[in-house]
Amino acid sequence: MRVQLGDNVGIGGFIITGSAPKHVLLRAIGPSLAQSGVSDALADPVLELHGPGAFVTITDDNWRDDPAQEALILADGIPPTNNLESAIDATLDPGAYTALVKGKNNTSGVALVEVYDLSPGVLAKLANISTRAFVSTGDNIVIAGFILGNNTGDDRIVVRGLGPSLAAVGVPTVLADPTLELRNSDGTLLASNNDWQDNPAQAAELIAAGLAPGSNLEAAIATTLPPGLYTALLAGLNNGIGVGLVEVYDRGAP
Repeated sequence: MRVQLGDNVGIGGFIITGSAPKHVLLRAIGPSLAQSGVSDALADPVLELHGPGAFVTITDDNWRDDPAQEALILADGIPPTNNLESAIDATLDPGAYTALVKGKNNTSGVALVEVYDLSPGVLAKLANISTRAFVSTGDNIVIAGFILGNNTGDDRIVVRGLGPSLAAVGVPTVLADPTLELRNSDGTLLASNNDWQDNPAQAAELIAAGLAPGSNLEAAIATTLPPGLYTALLAGLNNGIGVGLVEVYDRGAP
């Protein structure tokens, strides 16, 4: 995502469902993206984790600042590779959480926000992940990657690309007409969608699941996927730009 200022910082949301706390690792990656050919990477990310009710916000600038957190993150086995990047190791009760990625000292650039499930065996799961950011063009569209793991069978997945309906909750400069692409780890296009009602069968499933987007111009894909690595790309029709939201819902076995 492209992290800007004010309302256009990067926002990653996730929902934990179930009956047990879940151990997770959150990371905000910026400088190390340059090694993968990403231009204008965010030089110094700052990560904030917000939660429900009386949850106390957790903030991290550089992942090695707190020795106790540093030890936990190293033990997790996936520490950031740059000392200016951010990470938070936490055990979270079921509920809805939001991770905000900002640039230190009001800087901007391309960043990555991630959440890792470190306790797949407990009676809880990451049932939904989402990313809200400013959708530009070219390399600066919003890209949401997700991994379906720890499972021997397929899962039913819904991916949504929202824009116009965000205006109703006070988001300025929304993406007027979102489009979605779903690709596998090889980059092969598995599905695409412009307006969610284009495909009557998918529209019926989205309505039945309570996941129909709020605007006819928004995009959604309902499909069955085996375990693996996937990428959802959110862009604007005809190179439109604006704030958009891409969401991935894991609905379980078909």
